[in-house]
Amino acid sequence: MPKKLILVVEDRDSLRRMLRVALAQEGYEVETAADGRQGCTMARSGKYDLVLTDLKLPHADGLEVLEASREAKPDVPVVVLTAHGTVSAAVEAMKRGAADFLEKPIDIDDLAQLIASTLAAESTGDIFRPPGGPSLVGRHPLMRAALRLLKKVAGTESTVLLTGESGTGKEVFARALHALSRRSTGPFVAVNCAAIPEALLENELFGHERGAFTGAHKRQLGRFEQAREGTLLLDEIGELGLSIQSKILRVLEEKTFERVGGSTTVKADVRLVAATNRPLRQMVENKLFRADLYYRLEVFPIELPPLRHRASDIALLARHLLTEIAPRHRRSVPQLSAGAAEWLAGQPWPGNVRELANLLERAVILGEGPRIETGDLSPLLSTSSEDAEKKRLESALSAADGDKKKAAALLGISYRTLQRRVKRHDLEGFPRYR
Repeated sequence: MPKKLILVVEDRDSLRRMLRVALAQEGYEVETAADGRQGCTMARSGKYDLVLTDLKLPHADGLEVLEASREAKPDVPVVVLTAHGTVSAAVEAMKRGAADFLEKPIDIDDLAQLIASTLAAESTGDIFRPPGGPSLVGRHPLMRAALRLLKKVAGTESTVLLTGESGTGKEVFARALHALSRRSTGPFVAVNCAAIPEALLENELFGHERGAFTGAHKRQLGRFEQAREGTLLLDEIGELGLSIQSKILRVLEEKTFERVGGSTTVKADVRLVAATNRPLRQMVENKLFRADLYYRLEVFPIELPPLRHRASDIALLARHLLTEIAPRHRRSVPQLSAGAAEWLAGQPWPGNVRELANLLERAVILGEGPRIETGDLSPLLSTSSEDAEKKRLESALSAADGDKKKAAALLGISYRTLQRRVKRHDLEGFPRYR
């Protein structure tokens, strides 16, 4: 079996030589670069099995090395080395697709173990099944980046902010986070902040004492107490009014609260996860969301990619969803034809995974044969998606400067499929000739 080839990008001569020798002793082939520009050039060759790069480099930084590697070969894991106390920079690198990070000074045993586990993880399956939690499906670098961040933070008590469009699976991620945490034996409680009238939210979250208001005949525990020793998900937290935001801030700062109508201080023994599809930072600038609460929530943000940005995952995800949907309706799991899978991958999915799951559920209920074909799916999708598909094609063609092969790769569809859709939407020559 050939040795794995590792690229080391480090500007300090002594550290670069030490890493080369140490990794060679671990059984790897090693090539090195002394600055960011050289590292980018070598990473673009796409020949490496793993890239190890410092974040702070002359001529080009580690994030540029990361991008160069991803452009050449998206599946190659990149591990970044960071100075002590710059974890935020490392998190940014992971959001952009880095596999992991290691703080300096480097312990060679820790580095060897990290590289071995990273290479092993990259060669495993495309479905992550945390014990007792929901399955997370995807091989796209954006999905893998989100999964790496999830695994990194799960074992801590850190507050996590899940962001992403509606339907991208924020609650599923929150449940997986809970399953991987030290609180997994405790309850998981989810609250949809947008579904509860603002006047009732304080009572819903914190509970009330007997006699607190008319009809309060007995004490009622709120969601913070129901989630004791577990995880509380505040979904759509961007919908909260400013008054209730201040009460949540106090819980995060002091880990205590009072029930409505009560004076007894109650300890909040809960790990908080927040989720939103709204731009909280912009809301802070517009005075619609408290800045102090925002910074408390954004301790560890994880952005979930929209489905249209990971089209290469759609066929895999659709087949997995069918294995969950069909038994629920007492049906045999149908096969998804290659044509149907390609058609699904080419749709814009404004409703993301939720929209895909709903479409497949309708197809299972209405289907009569053992296979799902394109003709079984296309009538079930809203015609309004045609406009969205055209916009998606235009966006990909613009990003690829009109190169159809590159655009097809960006969309996760075949070149022939792209050609058919370009013709259908009258986009021949776009964007150069318009």
